[in-house]
Amino acid sequence: MKNLIVALVLFLSGISTAQQGVIDPVTWESNITKISDTEYDVILTGSIDEEWHVFSQFTSEDGSLPSVLSFEQSEGNYELLGIAKESETVKAYNDIFEVEETYFLKKVEFTQRIKVLNQDLKQLTINLEYQVCKEVCINKEEQFVINLDGSKATLDNVVLDEKSKTLSNSLLLDLKHKERLLSDSEELTSDGNLWKIFVLGFLGGLVALLTPCVFPMIPLTVSFFTKQSGNKAKGIRNAILYGAFIVIIYVALSIPFHFLDSVDPEILNTISTNIWLNVIFFVIFIFFAFSFFGYYELTLPNSWSNKMDSASSTGGLIGIFFMAVTLALVSFSCTGPILGSLLAGSLTSDGGAFQLTAGMTGFGVALALPFALFALFPNLLKSLPKSGGWLTTVKVLLGFVELALAFKFLSNADLVAHWGLLKREVFIGIWMLIFLLMALYFFGVIRFPHDGKKKFSFPKVSFAVLVVAFVIYLGTGLTKNSHLKLLAGFPPPTFYSLYEQESDCPLGLDCFKDFDEGIAFAKANNKPILLDFTGWACVNCRKMEENVWSDPKVYQILKDEYVLISLYIDDRKELPKEAQFRMKLNENHLKDIETIGDKWSTFQYLNFQTASQPFYVTMTSDLEILNEAKQYSGVDEYYEWLAKSLETKGN
Repeated sequence: MKNLIVALVLFLSGISTAQQGVIDPVTWESNITKISDTEYDVILTGSIDEEWHVFSQFTSEDGSLPSVLSFEQSEGNYELLGIAKESETVKAYNDIFEVEETYFLKKVEFTQRIKVLNQDLKQLTINLEYQVCKEVCINKEEQFVINLDGSKATLDNVVLDEKSKTLSNSLLLDLKHKERLLSDSEELTSDGNLWKIFVLGFLGGLVALLTPCVFPMIPLTVSFFTKQSGNKAKGIRNAILYGAFIVIIYVALSIPFHFLDSVDPEILNTISTNIWLNVIFFVIFIFFAFSFFGYYELTLPNSWSNKMDSASSTGGLIGIFFMAVTLALVSFSCTGPILGSLLAGSLTSDGGAFQLTAGMTGFGVALALPFALFALFPNLLKSLPKSGGWLTTVKVLLGFVELALAFKFLSNADLVAHWGLLKREVFIGIWMLIFLLMALYFFGVIRFPHDGKKKFSFPKVSFAVLVVAFVIYLGTGLTKNSHLKLLAGFPPPTFYSLYEQESDCPLGLDCFKDFDEGIAFAKANNKPILLDFTGWACVNCRKMEENVWSDPKVYQILKDEYVLISLYIDDRKELPKEAQFRMKLNENHLKDIETIGDKWSTFQYLNFQTASQPFYVTMTSDLEILNEAKQYSGVDEYYEWLAKSLETKGN
């Protein structure tokens, strides 16, 4: 966890450095030396700019990030003989991490000896992850393609095997009438008007405020700033800084795209659906929940406290910055699809990086304004007379909410990994238990360590009754195929159930989860296709299915008139070995297609230049686009869109 936080801070510091014009402090070259008929020395050499340094593979784990070498597709082709040797390093004590670090100055060299097992092997692909630092640090990745015969190799002439070539080509569609995909919002994005992009980003940020991933940050914000605000002036300053940091972080996410053209446009979706990152967030929210319950107080380590005493203003800034980073991170599960669409769309148009920055700025401002107000809230709490008792009650309430929402992150991980731990009914049952305990707390049945004397009041009892009513409502979700429309997006989908289901598709509809199979069925039955780019952890996808698709008229037209092809872009289930391959996305980016999600997310980006979910496309089996692409919408709008697509096919 510590290294994750450090990496985030250093990443953002590196972006700041890039803005100042320092992009590549290390210049690399690769060589290979033949030792014998089967043995070679692979040598990676880097020239480091003055005053910069690169960390060794063997630097302390508790300090800065070490260099990491990874050799692709080595199994059966070659083996590594020992570990990579390094050129001369220096050691120095780091006061921040309180460890001795090992790093390179001026020159870095890695030498790895390999033994070739496959005599037909012509090339090696090596990935190097490293950290280069001066006053700030930049996390870098380099990929080297090396020909065994010593001739120059780049990604431009990477030799893909025949299987990779065939499977790569199979992902590219010859779409007809592709211009029909453009909606009004997409035309705004392509016209270069940055102010319009800013407004669209701002609106996206307002939508994100209503998602279940952003809400849990409210109690964290209130708790943090309650402790930070010593007086009104300091509270206002902290609130302004908090809002400013939120905007800066979202703007910073766009900065690399002004310099790099090899960044994966699916990166935000990848973050939002990362299994172990969601598990980490689950643990963090559980940890915070029990702090709200009064079992322990969250305090900084003594060493940090001592340093902050000598530089209190700097410490305050660091704390506020970390709160802003936390907000940006945990909101990715819901904001990732919104930002992913903006990201992919910008990267495929002229001036895309500037459009992306404008959109990110608008998004950050929309998110920052209310949270800056939340940061002021503790001062209002402190100004109220005798606020301790009811504030404790509020903290316990928020603790229960934190506990419930923690299981949303665990559910994301469970859905993506297909563990089968939190089926829909299990998830709902856990929530029923949590909110029942909340009701018992307000009835005075259970107490926590920081509670005072037991007091009953009409507001408490009334709230407890409302919570009991909510528990009863949750109980209706334990029946087969119940929708819980008020909570659409929170529980797992209805087909992820303990009950035996007619199909593993939304609402019991017939669907295909493989594009080619769906196309074949549509051709055989002369039906149009609804191409549904979705995700196991996609909140808005569940809202569309349970609130829009469930409407009788929409459901009927989907069931009777369309062939539904649902492609899950976050599915981490591995493809069969024979279906795994390597694809060249562009001249600077190779991608290994190893999972179902890898395949369909790449398929979406290549053919529709977006990384957003939900994303709906209507088309014929002959790959003719019938209408503009559609994302989240209301019942009437969605029905009219489906009907118009049918009319286009009929004509």
